[in-house]
Amino acid sequence: MKDIKQQLLRLSRIKALKYIIVTVLAVIVVGFVDENSVWSHVKNKQHIRELQEEIDNYNAEHRHNMEQIKMLEKDPKAIRKIARERYFMKADDEDIFVLSDDEQTYTEGADYESAE
Repeated sequence: MKDIKQQLLRLSRIKALKYIIVTVLAVIVVGFVDENSVWSHVKNKQHIRELQEEIDNYNAEHRHNMEQIKMLEKDPKAIRKIARERYFMKADDEDIFVLSDDEQTYTEGADYESAE
């Protein structure tokens, strides 16, 4: 116990110790604890980068959509093309066959023949 007291007395005699303690505590508070800490700035910078990428993606999509709108305003054949591709519309004298890449599962013993 005396040994610990002597060590504490020696430490208290060091004049720069209080400045060192205050400096270490200030670095901890400013670096990690405070709401305006360096850590929160780093997280905010990363969040800003992610949001900027999202804005760039939306701007690219907007440009693409505007080009399609201009194309639709100028060319009536483009309207037909979109109607056929997206909405499976057809003329009266046409038949549409939709080919799908989806795998269909067949159950054993099921009747897949259609009655006509």
